[in-house]
Amino acid sequence: MLLTRLSFSTLSILFALIFIGGYVSSSGVGLSCPEWPLCPAGLVPMREFIIEYFHRTVAATTGIMVFVTMFFTLRSQETKRSTKIASMIAAALVVGQITLGAFVIVEKLHAVLVTVHLGMGLILFLMILTVTLDVNQISKTRLQKPVQI
Repeated sequence: MLLTRLSFSTLSILFALIFIGGYVSSSGVGLSCPEWPLCPAGLVPMREFIIEYFHRTVAATTGIMVFVTMFFTLRSQETKRSTKIASMIAAALVVGQITLGAFVIVEKLHAVLVTVHLGMGLILFLMILTVTLDVNQISKTRLQKPVQI
């Protein structure tokens, strides 16, 4: 099932993004690229901005994948209502994360904003985990049904 693979891929890249974000925060390179959304060189990453640039690139990719996952979840007739709601919450959280990420940069890594950014990221992970587990359960149920001849 396409949705099973897509949701797992989205969950995996989201996990990687949280890991990369933790590295950006703990290594102190969060303001190495002090402009948002692009670094001073634009789309071309410069050596001194590479870690933050990588974080933003993975974040953009993750955001797209969350929206694609939501699209397929909403179109599926087999997914439960709660799964569809979790996917919509995840998409809303992506928009919130993008907005909050911009504020984090503009406000020079204000501690409260960084903490809320992490907290929203964890709730986003929980929503995608919920979607992934529900879709996986549907896929397993479909495989266990006896074939009618």
